[in-house]
Amino acid sequence: MRTRTTTVSTGLVTALAVLLALAGCSNAPDKGRSATAGPTASAPAPAPQGGGAGFDGPRPQDQNLLAWTGDPNDAGHVTAQSTAGVAGRITLVRIVLREQITWSNIWLGLAGLDPNAQLANCYLGVYDAKGTLVASTADISPQLMTDAIAKPLPLAKPFPAAPGTYFIALLLNGNWATNALTLKSTGAGISVNAGLTPPNLRYSSILTGQSSLPATVNLGEQSTATINTGWASQWYAIS
Repeated sequence: MRTRTTTVSTGLVTALAVLLALAGCSNAPDKGRSATAGPTASAPAPAPQGGGAGFDGPRPQDQNLLAWTGDPNDAGHVTAQSTAGVAGRITLVRIVLREQITWSNIWLGLAGLDPNAQLANCYLGVYDAKGTLVASTADISPQLMTDAIAKPLPLAKPFPAAPGTYFIALLLNGNWATNALTLKSTGAGISVNAGLTPPNLRYSSILTGQSSLPATVNLGEQSTATINTGWASQWYAIS
């Protein structure tokens, strides 16, 4: 009888030990949580995103645009200079896209008109970072003769533009009065290319004597000669 009683007692002790061990596990603090926190304690809610903690300035989407070279509110005048200084010369303005878009229009800020100008073979286009022409407009000469406003100029064929660096190209040809035909620009002058060298200049010109935009350009030949005389930093936007 004594042996049987001892065996039963030992079994009860073992069972109690198991129950105590399980109870201890259920009360142990969660990993990464204070031991003093109750079993229903939860981590603090994450801080709200974009809750007005700061203002990072106007965005293209605020004006139903996809991208721009800068806030149009900051754009001033830039002259088209003389026919001799600009006609036939391709002006390049770099723009960086940070998300994929369908690029359909180039917005140009036309600031002033020359009603007596004779324009022909004037184009806008888009070169990629390798210098390949990926899109262009039809001749925009008629649009440069009317309505001195910001206006969208459609590409002949919209294209899917992946994130990356592009160059908006402007080619003017014909005759016009200096300081009459004018475009909007940032007014940054010679400082526009601070810290940059070809083929990554933000504002530059390339080639002369062109009557159309070539299929490819050598971006390593970017020049600032005309840019530094005041024909620079044209304002553009994309839609």
